[in-house]
Amino acid sequence: MTVPVTSLYTALVALLFLVLSARVILYRRANLISLGDAGDKALIKRMRAQANCGEYAPIGLILLLVAELSGAPAIALHLMGMTLLAGRLLHALGFSATPQKLILRQVGMVMTLGMILLTALGLIGHALL
Repeated sequence: MTVPVTSLYTALVALLFLVLSARVILYRRANLISLGDAGDKALIKRMRAQANCGEYAPIGLILLLVAELSGAPAIALHLMGMTLLAGRLLHALGFSATPQKLILRQVGMVMTLGMILLTALGLIGHALL
């Protein structure tokens, strides 16, 4: 069985994660910080933006996969995938900005957590009905 919708959003979220990772790596190299954060606030922000994506994206992608395997309509899957991707992107942009753009972080988290909640509830409903 193929899962084209989940494949698409997994790849897009992976690219976002790679960009966030590259920002950490390039900053470390430019500032000769090989281990830890050396108390560098700019590096800490980059590290947390990357880590936050790594913390929240997997559960969203797992839920998307299970929903696709459960036969959810393609439009619903795309809406969930776009919401997760946009949420992670907005959060990263808001978190990484100097000064931080709190509204982007907040909207990004609401989108991410909303996607997780609605997908989880949809799967529970599908399983029970």
